[in-house]
Amino acid sequence: MTGAKPAISVGQYSVAGRKDRNDDSYGVAVPDGVALQYKGIAMAIADGMSSSDRAKMASETCVKTFLDDYFSTHETWTVKKSAALVLKSVNSWLSAQTNSAKFDGSDLVTTFSGAILKSGMLHVFHVGDTRISLVRNGSIEPLTSDHRVDVGREKNFLTRAMGVKTDVEIDYRAETVEAGDLIVFTTDGIHEFLSSAELAAHLKSDAGLDDIAKAVSDHAYANGSHDNLTCQIVRIDHPGRQDSDAHYAALRALPFPPELEPGMVFEGYRVVRELHTSKRTQVYLAVDADTTAMAVIKTPSVNFEDDPTYLEMFTREEWIGRIISSPHVLNVLQPKNTRRFQYYVTEYFEGQTLRQWMQQHPLASLEAVRPIIEQIAVGLRAFHRKDVIHQDLKPENVMIDSKGLVKIIDFGSSRAASQAEDGSDSQSQGLVGTIDYTAPEYHLGHVGTNRSDIYALGVIGYEMLVGKLPYGKGFAGKRDVARLSYVSARDHRDDLPIWVDDALAKAVAKDPDARTEALSALIEDLKRPSASFEYARPTPLIEKNPLKFWQVLAIALLIGNVLQLMLSLR
Repeated sequence: MTGAKPAISVGQYSVAGRKDRNDDSYGVAVPDGVALQYKGIAMAIADGMSSSDRAKMASETCVKTFLDDYFSTHETWTVKKSAALVLKSVNSWLSAQTNSAKFDGSDLVTTFSGAILKSGMLHVFHVGDTRISLVRNGSIEPLTSDHRVDVGREKNFLTRAMGVKTDVEIDYRAETVEAGDLIVFTTDGIHEFLSSAELAAHLKSDAGLDDIAKAVSDHAYANGSHDNLTCQIVRIDHPGRQDSDAHYAALRALPFPPELEPGMVFEGYRVVRELHTSKRTQVYLAVDADTTAMAVIKTPSVNFEDDPTYLEMFTREEWIGRIISSPHVLNVLQPKNTRRFQYYVTEYFEGQTLRQWMQQHPLASLEAVRPIIEQIAVGLRAFHRKDVIHQDLKPENVMIDSKGLVKIIDFGSSRAASQAEDGSDSQSQGLVGTIDYTAPEYHLGHVGTNRSDIYALGVIGYEMLVGKLPYGKGFAGKRDVARLSYVSARDHRDDLPIWVDDALAKAVAKDPDARTEALSALIEDLKRPSASFEYARPTPLIEKNPLKFWQVLAIALLIGNVLQLMLSLR
């Protein structure tokens, strides 16, 4: 195997058979370019309900929409999420048309079976009685189950189909596939009249896939099939698994750039000065040589030239930056020219890090903190809407300008759901980010979620208000997660309202299920008291600060004893 992209061969045959018309539809879509790796290959089959005048329209609409619209979904979404949203949308349209037909014989109802081949996995989506089967080494394994029930002798009916109801339950399963596997799609006109042994015999033939598909259909017809006959055979030539050598070679395809100096023209940009350098990257202020627009060039450090994990993170940061669009996320730009080196370009955002702002504004007011947290939340929401978790939110990765505009500037540790799905993400599990802001679940070996980012934002809000961290320090391991407890923000600033402390405590709860469930909820909790918080009584001093309680009690007893002694001496 020499690459990560899937490859297939296809054979197809469809005929009306003994019916006057053919209501079956089928197809395969192989995209061009990077979509082949990030989205995979789509394939489908559908059988329109023959009692309807618009049966063909129903099956064709379902197949065509699935094959077209799946590739329009975000590349960061998982296959399951992308396909489910497409099928939900087409089912809603079909059912609306069916409901408006008023049983006049023009319903738009169809069965549907679809599959996506991506990264060595076949994702199957199914409703009705069309079938998908996996054939390996001559053995046939059904990947779908018919949604049909028998009601009498030779009588049955569909229990599920596309276009019947507004909501439809669609079966889903994922199977690992190998080179040489056959994926066979059939309508009931074939599999109801052809045994597994007869099908297997045809599939062993050395004939072309189109000829095999026709032979299968002809055999079902000869066996007495009275329905439309459609057979689609997809042979897996390359499953599309991520080949580590090929992936590394792709990352190394472009050389590291030379050290950039002021005045140098590099890839269409004139370098102005170095903005920042570290052991991992160099960041330069530059000017577009044609338009004089300001930009920033980020280059990788030669220290990591032979580190594939580092290269993955560097290229991931550019990719994530291009798909995220928000006024509160640093904008990654398309390079002016065809790149000859490893680097990427961003907008120039003049300001200071949130860490620097915090140093200049210790114990900031709630009124100053709220708009900053809100803007960060808006930026994070742009990540979450694309199924991307930031994973390394901290004051050093946030900038604020002189007008108060806030942007998230670093996303090299971000994880897209689609990357975890295709196995290209080296950080889908384990500890990522900076300890002080890393959610407890990472230390327990769990995969991060949106609520992990909410935890980090809660820590930032707490630190901006009181200058300390909510658990005394960040979690360094499982032991700390078990023994450390939340320290009330009011222990450091008693002028903070109780409900603000409660909002912060909920945002940084150790249990993700107990944590604030959405960024919008955190913003609202910091604006006004939440109905979910209890304020019936103030927290007793003995609960809030036991040491202080006993100190006050001891002083009170001492004063009482002195007064009593003075009275007795009179």
